[in-house]
Amino acid sequence: MSIEYKKLTEAELETFIDMRITQLTEEYVVSGREVPKYVDLKTALFDFYHRHMADGTFVSWLAMDGDKIIGTSGMSFVEKPPYFTCPTGKLGLLSSMYTNPDYRRKGIAKELLSRVVEEARAYGCGAVHITASDMGVKLYTAFGFKHNGNFMMYNL
Repeated sequence: MSIEYKKLTEAELETFIDMRITQLTEEYVVSGREVPKYVDLKTALFDFYHRHMADGTFVSWLAMDGDKIIGTSGMSFVEKPPYFTCPTGKLGLLSSMYTNPDYRRKGIAKELLSRVVEEARAYGCGAVHITASDMGVKLYTAFGFKHNGNFMMYNL
């Protein structure tokens, strides 16, 4: 097995989106939730990735085994008013971390994570945020992510 890494392009977008939906479905099922049936996520994801790849506010690295995508990552870049621990106000939002089950526990997710975190650093981000799945907490903690007890969310 020879794993290579490359940046996501429009050519891989459809497969990338399918893998994102697989990831989200897996997270729902593992947590005992029922996957919503009437959400057209594919169209919404295509629109999001197409726009944000074009304007440079989303980047992804892929793990490839030949022509097959076996791992994905994603980093969205957002800005908010600067604060003491992030004087640039630029934040990376980590998402789309997924490895094909046949390739897990081989260091692929760690390599993908390293690459997108480096993208955030190069963009000028002062922090990277993630809402981690139960499966991902161990990876992120080992990488150096810390829990932030102040994080709260309000659904609209």
